Amino acid sequence: MKLKAIINRVLPSRRWKIVSIVLLGVISGSGMLFLYVLRAHTYLGDDPSACVNCHIMAPYYATWFHSSHSRDATCNDCHVPHDNFVKKWVFKGMDGMRHVAVYLAKGEPQVLQAIPESSKVIMNNCIRCHTQLNTEFVKTGRVDYMMVQVGEGKACWDCHRDVPHGGKNSLSSTPAALVPYPASPAPAWLKKLMKQ
Repeated sequence: MKLKAIINRVLPSRRWKIVSIVLLGVISGSGMLFLYVLRAHTYLGDDPSACVNCHIMAPYYATWFHSSHSRDATCNDCHVPHDNFVKKWVFKGMDGMRHVAVYLAKGEPQVLQAIPESSKVIMNNCIRCHTQLNTEFVKTGRVDYMMVQVGEGKACWDCHRDVPHGGKNSLSSTPAALVPYPASPAPAWLKKLMKQ
């Protein structure tokens, strides 16, 4: 009953209630359309083709696809933490929102480089996947990214620069990269109307 009293106080007339319901529908519908056009649903899985929703990722997808890692690892295997479910999704969400903010502000560089938080995750995932090689065969022990930051060892990419993306990449370095660009989300009737 308290909820009904609050609604009646905020929206005293039937007209205000109808207007608010219509506005809520328009805002919700616009939000869902925005997420659909951005193909936000593709980021919920582990399919690497979701990464090329942004054209700037095409060189990274193409070089990964032709590397040895494409047989066994997806983008998420290397670029998000695997400690636990919550940490993975919080990191993925925060990193994705940072990417969106940089892209919307037209601040993306021609050559992308991992920020320190991402570098730490990437190196820890290298170690996670290559634990047997790291501890039994080469006997390097565990050198983590924080140790590298203070000069107590090397990061994996200090020696393995071209793994898995083939060194420095940019849109101009792989101009004809064949990648699975997403189909346009525009409906067929709208495309037909736009051609006229």
